[in-house]
Amino acid sequence: MTNQLVAALYTKETGLPKEEAYYKQLLLDRQFTSIAPQIYHSLKEKGRLEQVPDFFSHYLKGQYDQTMQLNFFVKHETTQLLDAFEERGMEVIPLKGVCFAEDYFGSLGARKTSDIDLLVKHGHIDAAVKLANQLGFTGEEAKIPGHFHYSYSKKLPWSEIPLVVELHWDLLKESTAQLAIEEFWQASEPLGQYSSVKKLSSLHVFYMIVLHGWRHNLDSRKYYLDIIQLLHFLQDDLDFDQLINMSEMHKTRKRLVRTLSAVYQEFPFLHQLKPFPYQSSRKYLEFTSKQDGSNFYKKYTDYVDYQFFSYDTPSDTMKEIMAILFPSRKKC
Repeated sequence: MTNQLVAALYTKETGLPKEEAYYKQLLLDRQFTSIAPQIYHSLKEKGRLEQVPDFFSHYLKGQYDQTMQLNFFVKHETTQLLDAFEERGMEVIPLKGVCFAEDYFGSLGARKTSDIDLLVKHGHIDAAVKLANQLGFTGEEAKIPGHFHYSYSKKLPWSEIPLVVELHWDLLKESTAQLAIEEFWQASEPLGQYSSVKKLSSLHVFYMIVLHGWRHNLDSRKYYLDIIQLLHFLQDDLDFDQLINMSEMHKTRKRLVRTLSAVYQEFPFLHQLKPFPYQSSRKYLEFTSKQDGSNFYKKYTDYVDYQFFSYDTPSDTMKEIMAILFPSRKKC
């Protein structure tokens, strides 16, 4: 049901649903909460809030305001971290989070943020950990074998859930990709008035967001909407040929094509917004089928395909199979 509303927000040809029953049904969808702030901001920006029922717009505004309050605090903590990196002359790039919400959604409250993700140089990771500890992020989260970041939490006086900062030195496991993270650094530019704090190029932002959606197997509507919003925002500035060429060098092509093909399949209006010439002819599992309690065989097949056959080479597939079968062999 959500797909019709999303299509109406990004295309002029699709009108907003008029039946109140439609909007009542949307509010019964637990997944809808994850994208409610984006929906509210988009409706407001387009001057279309009055075209939806009052109870629905009030719900959306409540979710937006709640997200704004939380993100305001996260932005404060993010700024403190970035300022500390700048003072020490340590290069850092904020990933996703509040910067992503402001730059690509147009509002601090338009996208929910639960933690702070920072990319640091691998050689600076120990210094970055020390810096985060000094700013109160002292709770060391369990390290995930074979992963590419360390996580530290900070207790909040008003919340049972701590705020977590993830210090990344890469974006994918080295064992199943040849991601040249240095290319991301070389293409980055200073963020605002900072010198050591950088921002990713728009191409690398899109690349990162698609890989992030793949890593979660598109199991939430927010991953779809992140990609859709970037396609809408970047449009002609996004070069799919350049993206695919880069992914071939990094051995991530199948991951990108799989993820984008699934998003385009779920939201066909994207073919008019920004045609994707590398669309797979395969039919991927629809989002609603992933969420309901039926279609066990289809969900299992989809998961196996995602977990083991999203890799560009047979050797990478075998590495992932071995890592699942023998977890102790994973390297930290």
